[in-house]
Formats: sequence, C-alpha cells, structure tokens
Amino acid sequence: MKATLKSLRETKANPAVSIFVKTHRAHPANEQDPIALKNQLKVVEDRLTKEYDKSTSTTILDKIHAKTSELNHNYNLDTLAIFASTDDVQVIRMPIDTTERVVISDSFATRDLVRDMASAVHYYTVVLTRDKARLIEASNDRVIREFDKDDDAQNNMESIAFPVENNGLHTTSDGGSDRSASNESSHLKEYFNQVDKSVQELWGEHKMPLVIVGDAKNIGYYKEVCDRPDNIIATVSNATNLEDGSAQHIVDSVQESVEGYRTSLHHAALGEIDKARGANMLQTDLQEVYRSAFQGAGETLYVRRGYIQSAKIDEKAQTLSLANDATAEGVTDDAIGEIIEHVIHNGGEAVFMPQDIMGEDQPIALVTRY
Repeated sequence: MKATLKSLRETKANPAVSIFVKTHRAHPANEQDPIALKNQLKVVEDRLTKEYDKSTSTTILDKIHAKTSELNHNYNLDTLAIFASTDDVQVIRMPIDTTERVVISDSFATRDLVRDMASAVHYYTVVLTRDKARLIEASNDRVIREFDKDDDAQNNMESIAFPVENNGLHTTSDGGSDRSASNESSHLKEYFNQVDKSVQELWGEHKMPLVIVGDAKNIGYYKEVCDRPDNIIATVSNATNLEDGSAQHIVDSVQESVEGYRTSLHHAALGEIDKARGANMLQTDLQEVYRSAFQGAGETLYVRRGYIQSAKIDEKAQTLSLANDATAEGVTDDAIGEIIEHVIHNGGEAVFMPQDIMGEDQPIALVTRY
C-alpha cells in the first residue's frame, strides 16, 4: 500500500479524479455498497461533464465503469478508493474510515490515506495449532484479509499456501499414539518450520511485524525454528477457537499485545528524539521541518496524534508560513499532512505519538539523516 500511495502521489494528471466510498465488510450491510458507489460515480459524471471536454470525460468514465462494473462487493473493507485519469484507473479496498467525497484536481487526494496508513500498526498474525496454521493480515484492530488457497498473493508460491495443514502427525486407531513425546516435538518443529517458510516468503514482499498466536508450547517451538525471530512483536497464548474462530475474533484477541507494542514504540521514540537532539539532528521548528522533509533529509517524523496546522506553502521557495484561516486562498488546511507525505515519499517514516507524550509545546519533531 505504501508503494501504491507513493506512485499515486507522484502522478500528475489533468484531471486526477479521486473517489472515496464508505463500504461494509459483511452481508447484509454490503448490499448498500453498489448504491453508494453508483451515487458517487454520478457525482463524478456530473462534474467531469461540466468541467471538461467530452473526450476527456468519456475516456475517464469508461475506464472507471470498466474497473467497477464487475466489482465483487463481498470482498469490501471499510473504504473503496478509486483513482482515475485518462491513462489509468486504480481501485483500492482500504481498512480505514473516510468521508465519502469526490476530489478532482491535478493530483490525487492521497494525503488523508497516507496519514491514516502511517498511524496504523500493520501486521501479520500467525495462528498455530498442531493440525493447522492460519495467516491473517490486519491493521490495528481491523482484518484486511485471511490468506486462503485462492488468494492471488499465494499464486506461484514455492512454499505451502495458507492455511497450512499438518499431515505429518498421525494417531493410531486404538486411541494410542505412534510417536513418543520427543518424536512429537521433532515433528511439530518440522511442521512449524514449514509454516515459517510460508510466512517468510509472503513477508519478503511486505516486511511486516508478526504476532504469533497459539498455546505456549507451539509458540515456543515456532520461535525456535523461525528464520527471523526479531520480526515477532508479540505472542498471545490465551486466544480461543484458533482453528474455527473468525479472523476478526483472532485479531480482537491480540489487541492488548498490539497496543503494548505500540506503547513500546512510543517509549523508544523518546529515546531516539533525545539521542538526535544530542547529535544536533533534531528539528522542531515547523518551517525547518518542512524544508528538510521537502529536501528528503527526514529520517523519522514524530507527530502528536491529531495535530493539524493550516499554513501557506511555497514549494519553490521551500517556505511554510502559519495561517489562522484554513479557508483563505492559497492556504493548505493540513500542512502536517503535506510534511508527512514528503517524509514517506522520500523513504522516511512517520510515527504518531499520544498527546500525553508529545504535548502542545512540541507537537512535531523530525530526526534528520544528516
């Protein structure tokens, strides 16, 4: 998603059409989604027809309808985002809430999405039992998807596709066992090693942190054979219904651990801020933060959650001047979002901090690369 948003941000088009539709994950609520989409597409049609020539409007509308006419709304998340120009259309399902709207400009409206995605903990949950392993992708407390055999992401995998069944352990018909405790341990480790190879193959493309769910013994075995144990941010041994519970049930079960991970990031951030300050690599003045972000010098941006500031920005002069009236001509209503976009676009990262850690006196801080 980060790469997609970066590509969209780099795109300049006239017009660049951004459409945001609120959608629903489950039946029967998702029966409303085709109607909501149709309503927003009517807004797009009316505006394009009024503001642009027939050839331009027809080209874009035809491309949008070609991409959305066969859309399966059973796979919707919380927002359907459509980005269209005369050259291309991208349709993205997103696990975030947004205001339904149509934006037509010379660039795509990605700022809010970048802010929301940057503030989220995005992770894989690996669910382990002795008979089956599941993989769930989540963002904060929302399921993005559970991987299954038909998932496009698992096409042409060298490792076993999820869910991974354990076919290496068998029980005799008289209720006894054909394995000793040590053999069972060995077989389980071999099985979890196979599971980890599948995790690592999928991880290689996205490099997301892992939350491991299972009983204490299985978690211990997995950690022994895991190729990248440093990627594990949390383990949860008290979740229930591991094989048959819904993906959302599993994700709900790990939220305390995910929040603990988020808190650890916040405390680590304070240390990084102090370290950068001591090395004269910390900027807290908004003008200087903007200039460094624009020039690509920002390594890590720390922002107080909910911090928004209107300002007049001159990219050519690389200046930012605070403004009290967000509606005034030439004023950007969310200059912080602009800074976040620059930092991420140039390979840095944004960390959102709670208000009790970053207060009114220092709502933003940028650790620079040099």
